Amino acid sequence: MHGVSEDGYHSRITPQALMTPPTGVLKAPKALDPEEILSMSIFMTRNMLVCLMIAALCLPAATAMAGNGPDILATDILTAVVPLTGLAVAYFTDDTEGEKQWLRNIGVNQVLTSALRLGFNETSLGARPNGGGWGFPSGHVATVMSGATFLGQRYGWKWGAPAYLAAASVAVIRVNEDKHHWRDVIAAGALAYGVALLTVTPENATYLAPVIGPDFLGLRWQRSF
Repeated sequence: MHGVSEDGYHSRITPQALMTPPTGVLKAPKALDPEEILSMSIFMTRNMLVCLMIAALCLPAATAMAGNGPDILATDILTAVVPLTGLAVAYFTDDTEGEKQWLRNIGVNQVLTSALRLGFNETSLGARPNGGGWGFPSGHVATVMSGATFLGQRYGWKWGAPAYLAAASVAVIRVNEDKHHWRDVIAAGALAYGVALLTVTPENATYLAPVIGPDFLGLRWQRSF
């Protein structure tokens, strides 16, 4: 085969040249390793769960009615802000383990609180002072106390003290506004505190455990940073 170049010269095009693939062609992407696929799946699943938790925590503040008054609106806002502060601290300090513990803590707390509210709603414990239902235990106090205990357990009293004050103010306002009995907020606070103790460890935790071998007996000391 012959061709004509731009300057008028003839050039011969061989069949081999036609069969030669052009340079710069994109190659097929390298197949992902199964471990990489699993890690990506876990990462995406955890992020999706975190987004769902954030949406659920923001729901009370978003659906608060204007007729409830500024105090009730404040409790709705604090119920979302305190737990989300814990997530923000973990995220911006690159505390990946803290993010996992936050998710476990909030998730277990929400499941247990919802189950108890469902179970007690048809009993006298479920009745609110204002005549409504779904009162025991308090969902607001359980959520805000869960976030407060996470901050206190994971990052110390400097974060925990103001968070506990916020949780206490939510409990007092909910009772004063006839949204809950004292039993509702006390039970919710105790439940959230217990769940956090089981699911959250200090960021700089120290562990001491016995080590028993065939010819020795000792102690193992471990500290996470």
